[in-house]
This record gives sequence, C-alpha cells and structure tokens, in this order.
Amino acid sequence: MDAARLSVPRSTRTGVAYEDYSLYNKMSDEQLLQLAVERSLADANITPWRSQQIKSLSPSTAQCQKIDSLPDKPPPNPPSETQCEKIRRDPQSMLFIKDQEKVISWTRQNGHLRVTVEAMKELDPLLSAVWRGDANALREVLENTNRSLTEPNKNGWIPLHDAAYYGHVECLKILLKAKPDTINKRTSRNQTPLMLSAGRKHLDCVQYLLEKGADPTIANNQGETPLFKACEKPNEEIVNLLLKSGASATKCCAQGDTPLHEAVRNKHMDIAKMLLQAGAKLFARNIYGIDPLFTAAQTGASEVLKLLIKHGANINTEANDGATALYEASKNGHDEAVEILISKRADVNKPKKSGLLPLHIASKNGHYGIVCMLIPRTSRAKVRHSGISPLHLAAERNRDDVLELLIEAGFDVNATLSDDWSKMYEDRRSTALYFAVANRNIEGATMLLEAGANPNLDTFNPLLVAVRKGCIDMVSLLVEHGANVNALLPTYPTTFPGVMMFCMKYIFMLKYLMKNGCDATACFNCVYGNSPHPPIKMRQSGRNELHCISDEPPTTCVQFCEVMASPLNSPWAGPIIEVLLDYVGYVKLCARLRELLDNNNDWAHVKEKAMPPWSLVQLCRLKIRQQLGAHRLSLMNKLPLPGRLIKFLNYDEENLLFEDDL
Repeated sequence: MDAARLSVPRSTRTGVAYEDYSLYNKMSDEQLLQLAVERSLADANITPWRSQQIKSLSPSTAQCQKIDSLPDKPPPNPPSETQCEKIRRDPQSMLFIKDQEKVISWTRQNGHLRVTVEAMKELDPLLSAVWRGDANALREVLENTNRSLTEPNKNGWIPLHDAAYYGHVECLKILLKAKPDTINKRTSRNQTPLMLSAGRKHLDCVQYLLEKGADPTIANNQGETPLFKACEKPNEEIVNLLLKSGASATKCCAQGDTPLHEAVRNKHMDIAKMLLQAGAKLFARNIYGIDPLFTAAQTGASEVLKLLIKHGANINTEANDGATALYEASKNGHDEAVEILISKRADVNKPKKSGLLPLHIASKNGHYGIVCMLIPRTSRAKVRHSGISPLHLAAERNRDDVLELLIEAGFDVNATLSDDWSKMYEDRRSTALYFAVANRNIEGATMLLEAGANPNLDTFNPLLVAVRKGCIDMVSLLVEHGANVNALLPTYPTTFPGVMMFCMKYIFMLKYLMKNGCDATACFNCVYGNSPHPPIKMRQSGRNELHCISDEPPTTCVQFCEVMASPLNSPWAGPIIEVLLDYVGYVKLCARLRELLDNNNDWAHVKEKAMPPWSLVQLCRLKIRQQLGAHRLSLMNKLPLPGRLIKFLNYDEENLLFEDDL
C-alpha cells in the first residue's frame, strides 16, 4: 500500500476537510487494526524479522492486542478494549476513519506494542479537534471550556505540537494566537513545533511559524535542527525558508552529521547547492570520519558527487577505518561514482586499515563492471603486500564471473593468504581453490585448476574437504588435477591416508580413491599385530569431525584398526576391509580387525579373502600400478597395452578372467 495514502487528514484554509479515506471505509475492524500495526512498523523502522512476527497477528474487532517481546503466537485471550489503557497522544501513531467515526491508535513502550480502537466521541474534544484539523470545533472548545494549552502530556507535547505535526495550519494559528509564548515550546525530546512541521514537510506551517518568530536554530536532544530535518526528509522550499530565516547550514547533530550530509544522502542536488551557498562545510566529518563527499560515494549520488568535487572536496577523503570514498563506492557497486572518482584521479591503491584495496571489496561483492575499471589501475605489488588476493574474496563469495575476469587478467591462482589472514580461519586455509572447494563451487574450482592452481598447497588439503563433504564431482576434479590422495590430517596424525577418515560410509568414493592411488596397505600396518590391543577412549566431536579421539592429545599416530573399532564405523568394517583387500598384496589382519570380522557371520568371506594364497593376477596388477606410481595412474590409458588389460589395471571390470589369457 502506498505510504502516502496512510497520512493523517489535513485541514484546508477554508475549513475542515478530510483526505479521501474511501479505501479505509470498506475495511473491517480487523483489517483496520492490521493496517495500524503495519503503519506502526513503518514508523518505527522495525526490522523485517520483527515485522514478520507482528504481521502474523490478527486482532479481532474492538480488541487491543498487546505484543510482549514479539511472541511467536498472540495470547489466546487478548483483553477487550475496555481493559486497555486509552492512548491520548502519540501523534505519529494514529489513523482516522471519517465515516466510521473511529480512530486507531498505537504506541510502543519497552518492547510492547499496544493498539486501541476508539470512537471519536470518546477522545478529548480539544485533541480530537486538533488531530482532525477541525478549526471550528477547536474554536468552540476554547470558547466554552477553560482548557490549558500549556500543560504537556507525558511526552512533553502540548496541542500546538500536534497541530504542527499534522500540518493543520488553521488550528496552529488559533492555538498560537491564544498562547503566542508557546511558539518555541519543546517536547521531552526538545522538538519545537517548527521542527515537527519541517520534519513532516508541512510548508504552510513552517512558513507561518517563521513569520511569527519561531527560532530555526533550536535543536532536539539529538542535536538535529529544523534545517537538518528538512534535509533528512528533503523539501527544497522549506530548506530555502529556513536558510533565509537564519538557520545554520553548518550545525551538526550528535552524530556529527550536518544538513549537507543529509542532502547528499538523499541525492538532492538543489538542496546541496543551497547549503553550499549558505556556507555549508565541505570537510565536515561525523563521528565516523565521514564527510559529504564520502557520503555521496557511499550512496551513489553521482550528480551531487560532481558538485562537491567542483567545489573543491577531497576525492581521497577517508573514514576513520581508512576506507576511501572510492573504496566505499566500489563496495556498494556504484559504477558511475567509481568512474567519476577514477576520472578525477582518486587513489585506487590506497588500502583500508584492514589492508583491502577497492579492487578487493569490488571482487568480494561481485561488482563486475567496477572490477573491470580497477584491474588495470591497481598495483599488483600493493595486492601482494595486502596479504590477500582478490581471487580469494571472489572465490569465497562464489563470484564466478569476477573470478574468471581476475584469472584472465593474470592474477596468481596460487597466491596464498598471509599468516594474519590465514589465522582468521580455523582451518588455516590459504588458497583461492580451498575457498571454492569449501563452497562446493565446481565451476569456480574448475576455472582455478585449469588455470594452474596447485591442489596441494593448503595445510589442510582441499581433497580432504571435498571428501568430508561427500562431493564426488569435486573429489574427481581434484584428483584429475593431481590432488594428493594420500594427504594426511595435520591436526590428527594417522598411519593411513587422511581421506579414509571421511569416506568410511561412502563405498563408491572409497573405491574411487583406492583406484586412483590411495595407499590401502597402510591401513593394515598395525604395530600390535596379533598381540592384544590396548583399550582406547572414543568420543564423537561433531558430525563431520574426526572420531576415535582420546581425551588427551594423541602422543602417537592413530591406526586404522582403532578408527574401525569406533561404534560409528564398526558396522561398516566388513565392506570397507573387503574393498581395501582388492588394493593390497601380502597383508595380515591384526587382532582387532579379525575380532571385528568375527562379530558378524556375514563377513566370514572377507576374513577368508585376507588369507593366503593371493592371486597371481592380483599381485601383477598391484605391481604394475606400484611401478607407475600414484601420480601417473591417470596416464594408464596411454600405455601401449590391450584395452582389456588397461581396464583390468584400472579396476574398471572386476570380473574379467585373465587367467586364460595369461
């Protein structure tokens, strides 16, 4: 629903008039209450999550819903309207329904939202007249009653504030005539009638108040002046009136922002010009070190950016964290602002305090066009000095188009993170390839590997990550490009390849790794052999983490039989050992492995498979593969051998009968 349609009614110069509320007249009370809740959210700038929580409520007719700490469900028995406290004034939180003679009010206090439906006649007559903009009714109330116009409510509001807020200039005139000394009366937040009118863009009220001597320099408790509010909710005519009446263009709020900051943030060119002509400071910084030009770059206000540069603003301005205007424009994807700054020779090689350059942040956020502009102007030496490559950030966020662009531009695909950057990650990752593998980004990993990325540079081998994630496509991609299938776990020493820790339940992946050179023999080299094995303490440290971890850090390498004995892996012992036996020659099962096999009658054939004699064909196959070496197994198909023999050597056809051929 258009927010403009939700504004409260305004009076005309000739008398009381209502805006067209025909849309509301057809609504049920339930719908009106829902609308009130939604308006409250809009006024309060509540986050989308909280908005969703409140919008799920459906107050019934003539009921007031109190929402405490935003519960998942509304209370089963909400109190009736008569039990609710009447809301007498929160002018930012009311909706008038003309034909139904009702007003919906809501307020927020200490995390509570309180909504009330009231009949017009139940409201305070004076306030009702002011809120509705009924000048005639207001005169009648003042003539027939002895009402105080200076007694504030709990928020410090008097009727004059209400009239100014709603923009009812005729009511404003009546109240001000009755009490002219209240013209600069302040609320509990130090809001004057002039500030309220300026913030709501009520030009007539602003003009009348200024004519009657309202002070345009009074600030609220946040240090915001009427001029600041007129720039925050931009209205060129009101800004012009305030400046002519002596408003300061340089006064800043508590956060250090000036009216020029607000005009720039709203991309309002004409107001920015007026402020500059009135003496606004180009170099004024807020508490974050942000000046107007930085704000223009941050918000993508290209035309205002040109204006500020023309007036001499510093194009290399920095915030407190070292970010430049160019960095901020690059981060937020403002192509035109970046182009303007580059054309004015902004420093593209000035890093933020974190060490990141504009190219880094543009790559991270996937701003392809900006990356194109920055690549030829960015110093490769500066990139290396930063300790992190744009490739890392593009890969981390799966920005494949930017990743491809950076690779084509010649950025080193094997660049590693500095120690400081690497320590920010628990796994001490160091290459862009690792990021792609961790994200299961096949396309990104393919681009990096085809460009020459080494899959064995990281402390924790990317192949181990791919196996742990169960991503066979990534595993095969890495193996095809030379990943070390026998890589060990740096944090958990074992006597067998680390990949075995993560593929116990994935027989297909286990076979694939064995076929491509994973050392199965190491799994059977038990130091205890036939001797009794000492008991081990088992614990599970996480779904994808290592198992069979003792309470104390291991002083020796963990053996395969210890891993297989864990409750998590023992149900798979038979099939796993059977697969491994296809890739070994003379081995002996240790006492613990035999015990595991003896516990299941279905695994008797596995135990027999480990007994001598071993097939000569099997031993020959293993010898040939051993001579080739794990790193050359992928070249098997290029050997001058018969096709059937190559398939046999590759374990592609397990049932081939080579005895007759031999």
